[in-house]
Amino acid sequence: MIHKIEALLQQVEAFKPQAAAEIEEFRVRMLGRKGELNIVLEEFKKVAPEMKRELGQRINNLKNAINERIATLREEVEQQQTPEESQRDMTRPGTADAIGSRHPISLVKNEIVEIFSRLGYTVAEGPEIEDDWHVFSALNFPPEHPARDMQDTFFIQKNPDLLLRTHTSSIQVRTMEHQKPPIRVICPGRVFRNEAISYRAHCIFHQIEGLYIDENVSFADLKQSILYFAKELFGEKAQIRLRPSYFPFTEPSAEVDVSCNLCGGKGCNVCKHTGWLEIMGCGMVDPNVLEASGIDSKKYSGFAFGMGVERIAMLKFGVKDLRLYFENDVRFLRQFDSVF
Repeated sequence: MIHKIEALLQQVEAFKPQAAAEIEEFRVRMLGRKGELNIVLEEFKKVAPEMKRELGQRINNLKNAINERIATLREEVEQQQTPEESQRDMTRPGTADAIGSRHPISLVKNEIVEIFSRLGYTVAEGPEIEDDWHVFSALNFPPEHPARDMQDTFFIQKNPDLLLRTHTSSIQVRTMEHQKPPIRVICPGRVFRNEAISYRAHCIFHQIEGLYIDENVSFADLKQSILYFAKELFGEKAQIRLRPSYFPFTEPSAEVDVSCNLCGGKGCNVCKHTGWLEIMGCGMVDPNVLEASGIDSKKYSGFAFGMGVERIAMLKFGVKDLRLYFENDVRFLRQFDSVF
């Protein structure tokens, strides 16, 4: 028994905790109801009377050594703590952190990408700071086109022209330069335009553009792809209509409207009582664009489309002010905790 007491004393002297919680674990192991000291006291009851005096003193010394060691270690820990930490009640239950959610723009972007991935599209990305070639020249924008004007584009420097991309079509150009057909990509990202901030416009917004190039691609393929997208995003009852339009990089071109999902096409304030909401632009890739990226326009054809993610999110969630997406108002963002 003497050897056991001596071994416990050595454990007490050698104990060096790494954290405050280890001190409490040590106290329970030594002084708890089923601790080492109580085990020794149970054995003490069975020793011969002539040995009890000596063993009793040793047991008292062990108990004192344990208590002194614990007190010393606790004092050392308190000295290392800041005033705030020393006043903290470690026995109180913790405060659970609020679980956040994805931003509505991210939710819609991910859903759009997932829909087109089911059609075989892969995600392509590119730099936000671009040059004139990838943003304008390779996309058939003539030098006098208004999109090159400082009123619309954030130029970083001139000669050579460096600018903040005004659309993610620059990613399509980079893809065509480095990948041979067939090409089927979706291009999400932030874009920048020098516009006055209002409830329906912002100098920063998000786009998703798509590009499909292969042999014998037709306008019918384009229409069917967009119809599939609209039904997947807005519901099986969604319908689309295509209106003739103009874009430098596509010919023929069209604006795409989807039937208003708020009024079922009957007409309301959101759709200006037309029953339709504009969601994107699209068209067949201009042969000049294909040739500028080294693709034989006589062998290959393709289509492209592009949409603003904020606008799609506004239609899907009934948001009436674009600025809400950028204000970081928790009251607004909490509305999307349970979405998807």
